[in-house]
Amino acid sequence: MTQEPLRQAMEALFDRVVDPDADTLTALSELIALVRPPRPGDASHASDRLGTLADLLETRPEYAAALRECLGSLLSTRKHLSLYVDAGIFPNTGFVGEIRRRIAHKILPEVPDRANLRDVLGTLFDRPSDAEWVAAVDDATWLRILDGLGVDTTPDVRALPHWAQQVLEALQILSYRISALGLEPELVRVDPDLERFASPFVAQNVEMLAFLETYRRTWLDPEVAFRSDRHLHVLLDQCRTVIARVRRLASNNGTSIHLTFTLERLRQHLDRTGHLLEILETVWERPDGRAVLVPAVRLFKRLVAAECRKNTLLHYMRQNVSILALRVADHAGRKGGHYISSNRAEYAAMARSALLGGLVITFMSLFKVLMAYLHLPPLTEALVFCLNYGLGFVLIHVIHGTVATKQPAMTANAIAATLGDPGGKGRDLEALTTLIARTTRTQMVAILGNVGVALPLAMLVSLAAQQAFGVHIATPEKAREMLHDVHPLFSGAVFYAAIAGFWLFLSGLVAGYYDNVSAYARVPERLGAARWLRRVLGPDRQARLAEYVRGNLGALMGNFLFGFMLGGSYAVGSLFGVPFDIRHVAFSSAFIGFGIAGKGFTPAGADLAGALIGLFLVGTTNLVVSFTLALMVALRARQVTFAQRRQLVSSVVARLRRQPWEFFLPPRR
Repeated sequence: MTQEPLRQAMEALFDRVVDPDADTLTALSELIALVRPPRPGDASHASDRLGTLADLLETRPEYAAALRECLGSLLSTRKHLSLYVDAGIFPNTGFVGEIRRRIAHKILPEVPDRANLRDVLGTLFDRPSDAEWVAAVDDATWLRILDGLGVDTTPDVRALPHWAQQVLEALQILSYRISALGLEPELVRVDPDLERFASPFVAQNVEMLAFLETYRRTWLDPEVAFRSDRHLHVLLDQCRTVIARVRRLASNNGTSIHLTFTLERLRQHLDRTGHLLEILETVWERPDGRAVLVPAVRLFKRLVAAECRKNTLLHYMRQNVSILALRVADHAGRKGGHYISSNRAEYAAMARSALLGGLVITFMSLFKVLMAYLHLPPLTEALVFCLNYGLGFVLIHVIHGTVATKQPAMTANAIAATLGDPGGKGRDLEALTTLIARTTRTQMVAILGNVGVALPLAMLVSLAAQQAFGVHIATPEKAREMLHDVHPLFSGAVFYAAIAGFWLFLSGLVAGYYDNVSAYARVPERLGAARWLRRVLGPDRQARLAEYVRGNLGALMGNFLFGFMLGGSYAVGSLFGVPFDIRHVAFSSAFIGFGIAGKGFTPAGADLAGALIGLFLVGTTNLVVSFTLALMVALRARQVTFAQRRQLVSSVVARLRRQPWEFFLPPRR
């Protein structure tokens, strides 16, 4: 709609608003529909339309008076409390309870209460996309609309206005809630200092009640001395400091959904308290100016965004899960540092570890092939394959071996932690690029170590079997099948490798999750204090077991469950009749070795070339998928901006052009 037709539509609407019998809510809804841009993120379009509205209000005083009276009626006759104390703030029903409520609302929406200002705001801005353009329009445009309305910000000392009374009551409720949340046992468990010292959550309530009482009296009687709220702000800042300290402690000692939810609710209550206090302060300190409109516009944007998203399940999940994922990623990121070599000694140690991992993988592959010849019942066969993979991966971890493709899920979190650190290396892209180069070369040598052992050792094992029993591990038909399973043209090897990459990513989260559980539930300490375990193992072994679990529970569970993911994929695909399987570079290399031997060491050139090309593609897909997914989750959890990611990519490309060898071999020093 161009400027002139838009202006004519607004004039026709205002002509109806002037009518005393007009439905003000319907008129306001139609006005917002005229201003709403066709594309949610088109802020310039919305700004232009609001500019047309401002021009109309400035040139037609009767329209400005009608709209001012309409908005004034809404503010003076509706209940504000729910809008200030509930909109955009998590309820006390808990994480799961709120998910149930939002799902139920999608099925059967609530009936809005027109006497409640919160429901009125939700009726006017009834699209989730409204939050985008309302927030995108700059404050100056909204202030121009209010100037055009001729809003009088001078307080009336004869009586406390309805909106001010509602704000004071909202601050009282918010303060009580902050006190209650600050005394939650979950917070005290993580930070025992909250019990030993005076709690700022309780102190702020005492100060808040005194401030609110003085504010009411001062408004009605100018002779009463105004009570400064500086001490109140100091106490609120102390509450924020406690929240930050609890978050830091939780990152080391483990977190839970309940703790995460409580901390986020506390932060939201403190933020809302700060916004409302800013409005009261500005009204009192500068009563004759328009300064109060500035914080009012900022609060308006936040409230609109909260109402637009109050029933959006995806946004709510993202708010909570990203915080919890950050804690899980932190634990995985700490493990990731062990997979990054900075010098030739660490590089050589990773190579030896990968060789050891390749040795175990060869015999895991051998066991899988032999078990397949037994043609066990499907469920039994799937369980045997799962245990083979799971126990094998656990064994590799226990003997300090390395499975190359498990590295990306760990190292991605370590990189994201560096990038997301506002005061550390995240600001130094060169240092971060060096970290990525170290990660790349370490993962490459790990893959070469796994494949370099598994492929030739599989051929040697098959040759030894032929010498001892007269047959190779793989029959000619089985050998042909093994080579074709990795061939990029004869099978879905790349697609199945992507599935394995997803399982690799998921296993990294599982490892971080169980490390978090170990710290949060104090599993090592409880193992060290268990009397029955002391009677079985003795004090020394019990202490060693508890200490081992402290640093390895996540890795053990991640490896074991990863084995079940790999072993159960084919069974799930067979059960549902869908193409669902996995291809893992280390196991595929061992199967190629068995296949070459099964063909009498003379496979067709096309089969061998296709299998080797497929092996390269499988390994690349395993790494790219798992690393990309893990990095995306870690970056989102740390709220790393797109601009930071783009700068990082540019820095890596520049380093690759300038010093390509750094991504393959460590420096001499």
